[in-house]
Amino acid sequence: MLEPSHISALPNIPGKRYFTIGEVSELCNVKPHVLRYWEQEFPQLKPVNRRGNRRYYQRQDVLTIRQIRSLLYDQGYTIGGARQRMEDESDSPAGNSAAAVPDASALRDAIADLEDVVKVLSR
Repeated sequence: MLEPSHISALPNIPGKRYFTIGEVSELCNVKPHVLRYWEQEFPQLKPVNRRGNRRYYQRQDVLTIRQIRSLLYDQGYTIGGARQRMEDESDSPAGNSAAAVPDASALRDAIADLEDVVKVLSR
């Protein structure tokens, strides 16, 4: 079993908009046929198909593939277990960036509560 620390050995993701399957294969240290298989197993992976049915991955896809790779290769999950973990994370409020951002009134309330705590503590 490989240590999770080796994930830092993966190359940095260039600032491009689209990546070919070969580029993603190198960026994630995963063979192209494995990427095609993962597309069938993980609904989060949806590369754009263009010109002659060629796959083009976006940056978020590359990050998702790296997460899947870590779950499978570093943490020892099965395909089913990794799929479930990814689904659980996307269902949680932390996985949903819109739900993770508090609205202005909630922030004002929190600030007011903290100011009250500061007043009590400063006595």
